[in-house]
Amino acid sequence: MKKEFKILIADKNSNVRDFLKREMTAEGYTVELAENGREVLKWAYQRDPIDILILDPDLPDAEESLLLKKLNQKTPYLTVILHTFFSDYIAASKIFDPTVFVEKGGNSIEQLKKVIARILNKTVKTGVQRGNSTDKP
Repeated sequence: MKKEFKILIADKNSNVRDFLKREMTAEGYTVELAENGREVLKWAYQRDPIDILILDPDLPDAEESLLLKKLNQKTPYLTVILHTFFSDYIAASKIFDPTVFVEKGGNSIEQLKKVIARILNKTVKTGVQRGNSTDKP
């Protein structure tokens, strides 16, 4: 039986969240949304875990460094894709070692789809939950 994968999309921009949800749902993933740091932590700590977090760390009500540290401490197995601008990635990567970075831009959705498929394919084949790589468009 094929596992259904759950993705959490966290971005302060509702248009970005809705667009990513539409695209990821079309790929067959179950998608949840978070608009602030509190919601990210709520979803990340649930018993029924998410498989991947697509995160723009510039969220309302969340000091970036504290949110990233909490995620790393409480859910080290969680695959995190930073989907942000390069300058924000540089700042965040000093605090947190994300699994993958995909820079926001015109074709970032296609890059996100490829990265997610690769990560989930690797997870299914090997049981590996977290690796380290940087993907730039």
